[in-house]
Amino acid sequence: MAKVTVHRKAHFNAAHRLYNADWSDARNATVFGKCANPHYHGHNYELIVAVKGDINPVTGFVMDMKILKDLIAHEIEDKFDHKNLNEEVFEFKELNPTAENIVVVIWNILRAKIDTKLQLSITLYETPRNFVTYSGN
Repeated sequence: MAKVTVHRKAHFNAAHRLYNADWSDARNATVFGKCANPHYHGHNYELIVAVKGDINPVTGFVMDMKILKDLIAHEIEDKFDHKNLNEEVFEFKELNPTAENIVVVIWNILRAKIDTKLQLSITLYETPRNFVTYSGN
């Protein structure tokens, strides 16, 4: 059977600050630059969720895109959109909300909700030129 990858695009706007609480402000500024601003800064994140698997011979779907859309809206957009990631999103209370960490958190949230027979990959654009991808390994 043919393996096909379906993609769903979404977005959210969020603020964050990159810093290590154990470091001085000077060291944080050296390592994280403007992203260490104690007053935070924001991004318009673009999210691409890719699900790969066999085409269901009855429905013709790899995954029902309405289900995927609703899952992303409820589990990711509602949770992250217009939030301060450091202050308002539980997963980042102790975890630096870098793009790398955000994409892993999103993957873990969605992986728990999507059939394990399907492969999952998440791409997160922090800016139009900076993006990360995570597939669980």
